[in-house]
Amino acid sequence: MAAAAAGADAIGLVFYAKSPRAVDIEQAREILAALPPFVTTVGLFVDAKRSELERILASVPLDLLQFHGDESVQQCEAFGRPYIKALRVKAGDDIAAQVARYPSAQGILLDAYVEGVPGGTGEAFDWSLIPQALSKPLILAGGLRPDNVADAVSRVRPYAVDVSGGVEASKGVKDVEKVGAFIRAARGN
Repeated sequence: MAAAAAGADAIGLVFYAKSPRAVDIEQAREILAALPPFVTTVGLFVDAKRSELERILASVPLDLLQFHGDESVQQCEAFGRPYIKALRVKAGDDIAAQVARYPSAQGILLDAYVEGVPGGTGEAFDWSLIPQALSKPLILAGGLRPDNVADAVSRVRPYAVDVSGGVEASKGVKDVEKVGAFIRAARGN
């Protein structure tokens, strides 16, 4: 709720049980009921079983799905919802080719590659690895904090930025001051 109150355009709900940020259906419904209008709601999934995702979608009105696992384009498209595909970046990757594998994605989220971890590591990656022009809107993630997001926006020019750990007081607990500072810095205020 701190993000929405501070003026975030979107909030993410993590439906990945291994994450300290995970929510269940009831928690998600309570959060969404308290949101102001026009805040985009994003559900984050990591290699979720189709039946589990369908169960969540039947109860939680999400605007976008965000896939952080090894989902194929067919798996991402299977729910008939707009989606974002997260890709983990490391040196030597052909990012443009990876993006091209998801032609129906509404956007591509680029995050740092850490072996065995699907995201949310708090690690940054070398932004110079990002091609100048991608075929999809870019959402930049990975190691962003209030003190570096303005530089990231200036250098990368992403469509949006994504943060979690960079605005937390402790794992899974947002710091209201950090959230506000992050949003102000991202917007150049």
